[in-house]
Amino acid sequence: MLSLTRNVRMCITDGSPAGGTQFPEATEKHNTWSAWPAMRGLSRFYTITVTCQGEPNPTTGYFINITDIDHAVREHCLPYLQDLLASPENPADLPLGETVRSLINLIQPALDETVTALTLHLSPYLSLTVRSQDMDRVIIKQQYEFSAAHRLHSPSLSDEENKQTFGKCNNPEGHGHNYLLDINISLPIDPLGHIASVQELDELVDSTIIQSLDHKHLNNDTDIFNDINPSVENISKYIYETLAPKVDMLGSLPGATLESITLFETAKTACTYPAPPEV
Repeated sequence: MLSLTRNVRMCITDGSPAGGTQFPEATEKHNTWSAWPAMRGLSRFYTITVTCQGEPNPTTGYFINITDIDHAVREHCLPYLQDLLASPENPADLPLGETVRSLINLIQPALDETVTALTLHLSPYLSLTVRSQDMDRVIIKQQYEFSAAHRLHSPSLSDEENKQTFGKCNNPEGHGHNYLLDINISLPIDPLGHIASVQELDELVDSTIIQSLDHKHLNNDTDIFNDINPSVENISKYIYETLAPKVDMLGSLPGATLESITLFETAKTACTYPAPPEV
């Protein structure tokens, strides 16, 4: 059994019917890597990620043809989103939980019920995922940034051992990072199709995590790392354990859970806590 993931990018222009009927040139597939239909003025840009699971065909080596995924998304998801955005309802009031759940239901028949997850990327930093195994929940992923300095130093090691272990990171004055923080929270979909708003999540993460870490020297300006080294591993564990008990208050229904956090110390180094079940 394998999983195949495909990203489909599209632009939706206010007032234009799905598929570009009003604008024939939008149907020309000159750059599907960037988006199709293409951007027109101040269009809305979306990416939909589809994950399917199955076994490869012994003759072709294909499990599923990726062009079939592209076609299913553009034939079913594109007009659905276009109709939502063309409706008189305020887009801010649309039920996002039901929206993403409808998207995965729309493409399942076209892809032989092989879709295990669908993610709607609303921005480069915010996404909503529904998994076929639990259609009553949405996983919201939002990214945050904070800047902090730290020194990696263990009192149980000699000065020479600290230098050998931590290198430049043992600089007595410390050094800094611009950390990127991905929060993954599983939220129940309420009876009206809504989930907790990203504004609620932003407020919680800001008050709980960002304000305590941002523009701080973690060794000197906080009590958090008095007894533990502020490595990316320990910072990640602290963020998860601090935030996890507080997420249940999000939204109108109880039951929100923090699935994981990923902390990027640099573009090359990241720590996820807890570790995913499969690596």
